[in-house]
Amino acid sequence: MKAGVWVAPEGAEQPVSVLPIGAKSLDPPHGTLTADVALAKLASLDSAEMAKNCANAIELLSNIASAIASQKSDAPTRLFRLSNLNDLERTLIEDVLGEGEVAGVVALPDGAVAQIQESVLAGIWRIRLEACAADDYIEVGAVPEIVTGAATYLTSSDFTIGAAPDGVMNALPVLAEIRERALAWRPGLRSQIINFTLLPMSPVDMAFLQQSLGNGPIQLISRGYGTCRVLATGIRNVWSVQFFNSRDTIILDTMEVGGVPTMALAAGEDFEDSAERLQEIIEAYIT
Repeated sequence: MKAGVWVAPEGAEQPVSVLPIGAKSLDPPHGTLTADVALAKLASLDSAEMAKNCANAIELLSNIASAIASQKSDAPTRLFRLSNLNDLERTLIEDVLGEGEVAGVVALPDGAVAQIQESVLAGIWRIRLEACAADDYIEVGAVPEIVTGAATYLTSSDFTIGAAPDGVMNALPVLAEIRERALAWRPGLRSQIINFTLLPMSPVDMAFLQQSLGNGPIQLISRGYGTCRVLATGIRNVWSVQFFNSRDTIILDTMEVGGVPTMALAAGEDFEDSAERLQEIIEAYIT
């Protein structure tokens, strides 16, 4: 098992495994549709043919560009269904959006799993319910609503701190602090961070902490500057946020009390940049 407050099960070396979303369009190195590969593919296509055969997709991309240009970090997200697109149009959408830094899964009450993939244009997300490809859609915003909804409605508002097992050193006061902060946190307040890398916490402390908080319905992973894993605990407003080095060893282990951690969010400046880039792609390669 890995060291750290939130550990992977034995044999599960990858914290989050996200299946590809949608049909395959390209197969670049490492299986990721990067911006460079996507643009190279678009440049090889006939824009007149695309305009003729992909009218719905082009209109959708234009609407997405308009939506993200006016999007604000604290504003509700906007959804764009893909049900009216044919296979060629879906492929075009995938080629334009590619795969960005953040991906994840949300476990839903009915047993379904929602797959989440940020595009190469930050703030534009691809979401698919695993059991139904027809529910594939695109969402514009800081983070998909299904994440914030699950964090709110599929977690417990409070928890009881049980009797500590033998060997516990500091878990009880840490749990009391987490509980107090979680109950007091409200939207708009700054998130508070507890750094376990600097605390004298024994393996027994870590195990008791995890047992007390439980597992939540959300797993996100960001591969921007290094790898960051964000897991919702079973308690509302309490998240495990861990940073890994190239050897998949935890180098910073924290608990964050607040809203969805910033490592998984698109920022306000991302929206403006993504709107400009998407509009440039539409004008240069598609229309």
